[in-house]
Amino acid sequence: MKRILIMILLAAGTMSGCGKFLETEPEDFVTPDNYYNTEADLRRALNGVYNRLIDNFGRMYSRGLYSYLAISDEFFYKNITINNINVMEFDAGQLDVGRFWETAYQGIDRANLLLENLHKPKMDEAKRNMIKGEALFLRGYYYFLLVDNFGGVPLKLTSTKSPTDSYLPRSSVKDVYAQIVKDMQEAEGLVSDIEGYTYNETVTKTAVQAILARVFLTMAGEPLKETARFQDALTYADKVITSGRHSLNPDYKQIFINHSQDKYDLQECIWEIGMFGNQLGNAQLAGAVGIENGLECPDDKIGYSGGGIHPTERMFKLYAANDPRRDWAIAPYKYVTAGGTTTKSNYTAAQIYDRTIGKWRREYETATPKSRTYNSTNFPVIRYADVLLMKAEAENEVNGPNAAAYNAINMVRRRGYGKPVNTPDATADAPAGMDKTAFLAYLQDERARELAFEAMRKHDLIRWGLYLGKMQTLATEITATAPSGFRYAANAAKNITARNLVFPIPNTEITVNHLITQNPNW
Repeated sequence: MKRILIMILLAAGTMSGCGKFLETEPEDFVTPDNYYNTEADLRRALNGVYNRLIDNFGRMYSRGLYSYLAISDEFFYKNITINNINVMEFDAGQLDVGRFWETAYQGIDRANLLLENLHKPKMDEAKRNMIKGEALFLRGYYYFLLVDNFGGVPLKLTSTKSPTDSYLPRSSVKDVYAQIVKDMQEAEGLVSDIEGYTYNETVTKTAVQAILARVFLTMAGEPLKETARFQDALTYADKVITSGRHSLNPDYKQIFINHSQDKYDLQECIWEIGMFGNQLGNAQLAGAVGIENGLECPDDKIGYSGGGIHPTERMFKLYAANDPRRDWAIAPYKYVTAGGTTTKSNYTAAQIYDRTIGKWRREYETATPKSRTYNSTNFPVIRYADVLLMKAEAENEVNGPNAAAYNAINMVRRRGYGKPVNTPDATADAPAGMDKTAFLAYLQDERARELAFEAMRKHDLIRWGLYLGKMQTLATEITATAPSGFRYAANAAKNITARNLVFPIPNTEITVNHLITQNPNW
């Protein structure tokens, strides 16, 4: 069973018949005065900071952050053509965008409250520091999600004390990133090393370092363009690599089978969002990995998925025909039921648009009974392969396409082809002799291949300044070449304009906070 990242703080008092109950000090609900008094209280509160990354409404890693909040040239939604966020047709009143904003700020507020009460209990100082480090990192990570998706946002660094607390204006993107780096770098020296852990849902030192590499690489690109940050990204990627704590799983597909089977891979998967249960029992923090983004299957025993997300032909053709990752990331079959029997039905070579995502296959799930809408499959926020690719990108930017850059990208490619990662291989290795520009272009495609459907493509295209151009050409490609029944797959790309580089500030925030401004053209 997975480690449960659940905090339940219930205000569920019962009234007695005593006429003087209003004169007594309440003891049956949680306040900062009667909580945070023990180490166990702090850990339960920390779990409450973590669990906003899941969110039962599906706006975080349980669903939204790898599906409708991450639309790019990777995929489209089956049979959705108009009036839907899935085709990028929405406004500032869109519920899912508003809930995403609210959930992230709930996580921030919980982190703030924990940090303010950190020193109340008597406890081991090393354990207190680990809790502080995780809370700081998580606050920084929630702000990273916000600034990455909304631009500059209010920087709230104290907990909400009252509904009448003063509202805050938007801070600049630069200032938000400064706070993210401050929180995460302080956390780096406080959180635990991964050694001794048997699960990877807790933030450890290499997880902080890996995410900092991602943060710095983002700062080096759009919209800040702080190119000096490429060196910082390289430094932090190297910290993870030289730690010796991580390595590539020799079998690419096994990474995702492990997720489906609730198994941990601490070498490859540096930090995962822990899902628990399937919502068939008590309230649980379950997700929909392999359901929302799964291969089509009508059979509940195998594992139902409507197969609602389809890869684009562009994504399919980024892979070489002999790249084994293609037919794992993009399912080469679906399940069909006829006469009470369910069997696999292989797609033909012409059925590219019919295919669905195959990375997390419910047929491998071991937990039963299987729900149609929720499961316990973890989502990998960052893998070691991503660190190697960040190393290759940053190395190329700082020093050009040197041997270190080639070695990092080739390790990922060799593993993808099932080859020994430290042995040169003509089948898998990147073309030799590329200049800096060509190496970056190749690296960009390799990130798409390796990290397909892991919530990175939209983020990457935006920071590279390529999102609008890629979506515009995607719309043209699909309209010109897709089978007539799939021409609607171009609709999301057609609807994207410059305003879609960020989401709108939700109307719920604009209405109550008169100090905040809306993003352009929303």
